[in-house]
Parts: sequence; structure tokens; C-alpha cells
Amino acid sequence: MNTISSLQYFVYILRCVDDTLYTGITNDLARRLIMHQTGRGGMYTRAHPGVAMVYVEKCARRGEALRREIVIKKLSRAQKLALIVEYEKAK
Repeated sequence: MNTISSLQYFVYILRCVDDTLYTGITNDLARRLIMHQTGRGGMYTRAHPGVAMVYVEKCARRGEALRREIVIKKLSRAQKLALIVEYEKAK
């Protein structure tokens, strides 16, 4: 059973075709990536389609994911790149 209370959320960083980093949340990573790649994602990624999710963090609840997304969005590009490097090392 897939009820709203049982959903797991993810915070992600998406690398776009212009090498920018877009941050978002979702409960379905594969579907969200397809939406970004086909121009049906966020407003920014409609003009700059996503290439790959380069960072993914699991969150138990939507509110937790939203708070974490805000923290990540406030990071500088260098800090986001460092976060991505640490994520890749941990894989």
C-alpha cells in the first residue's frame, strides 16, 4: 500500500545541460529525472534540461525534505560540489 504517510522523500541535486546545479525534492526519483530531461520539470529546467542526478539524500517526511532542500539551495556552488564529491565517495 502506497499511502501518503508511507512515502519516502528525496532531496536531490541535478546537473543541467549548462552545468548548473538544480536542487529539488521528490518521492519518485526516476519519474522526476525524466520530467526534468523532457522539459516538464521545474521552471528552470524547462529551459535548461537536467542531465543527471548527482546527489540524492533520503528523508523520512516531506517537511524534512523541504527543510533540507532550503539548506542545500543556500550553499554556494563550491559547497554543493563538495557535497557531491562526498556523496560519490560514500556510494
